[in-house]
Amino acid sequence: MSIAVDTCCLQCYLKRNLELVRPLGTEEQAMAFAKRLMQLYIDAPEGVSSPWFSPAVADLLHEMYGLPIDRFRQEKLDSNRFVLERLDQIRQKIHGAPDPVFAGLQFSILGNYLDFGALQGQVSFDKLEQMLDDALEMELDRANYEALCRDLETGSRLLYLTDNAGEIGFDRLFAEEIGKRYPDLAITFCVRGAVTQNDATREDAAAVGIPFPVIDNGNRVAGTQLDQLSPEAEEALKAADVIIAKGMANTETMFGCGYNVYYAFLIKCQRFVTKFGHPMFTPMLIREQK
Repeated sequence: MSIAVDTCCLQCYLKRNLELVRPLGTEEQAMAFAKRLMQLYIDAPEGVSSPWFSPAVADLLHEMYGLPIDRFRQEKLDSNRFVLERLDQIRQKIHGAPDPVFAGLQFSILGNYLDFGALQGQVSFDKLEQMLDDALEMELDRANYEALCRDLETGSRLLYLTDNAGEIGFDRLFAEEIGKRYPDLAITFCVRGAVTQNDATREDAAAVGIPFPVIDNGNRVAGTQLDQLSPEAEEALKAADVIIAKGMANTETMFGCGYNVYYAFLIKCQRFVTKFGHPMFTPMLIREQK
């Protein structure tokens, strides 16, 4: 259960973190950091996914370089602001689409671009602005979408697992359309339990005005680590008829779990390119195989 780290993940993790710390100190410090980072992998339980390491790496960066745990706070504020300023405009595009639920899903997956961890130094709000113009052209697996709609039609509880700040504003619009089409469906949002990378927390859910009940997962793993969930999150997961899991980290930590999960994300790493057989930035909607 989960997509376990491999050598591709290890190479990527080392590269991204060393590129981050090299300008912050000496080569000797960077080498010491690299050794401790490698030790985290050596000591990790077999089969854990890449997001499992996120709290320990954040603590290591804080300890060795003084980087704040909430080092993406400004990016989170900027991301939420970007979406809020365009919320009405995007909502109009969704309402004008032939299938507003599908259009909401398209914009929701587009929002997964706002990943300052995986796309270190590459996220551009100007680029995202351009991407908004083409959102309704996004192609997704229609069979999986139709299965999702059937499950939403017959289910009574939807648990929406969020990913990044800013992105959660796009998720709001998608969930609103789901709520309109399936008014008897109870929708609950689940955010991270504490600050981790630029992931959405309760603060971000409030900032973008999520109109549904919001819970948190009770931990600071950048994903949905099933063995670390709060009792409330675990209960919500077990009670849900349908689960929408946004982003690669939720996919990495949950894939193979056996719940009725629909994973929605952009491919943003070589591991996912290899696993799913599609190039970088391909939008994906895949269903958990029971």
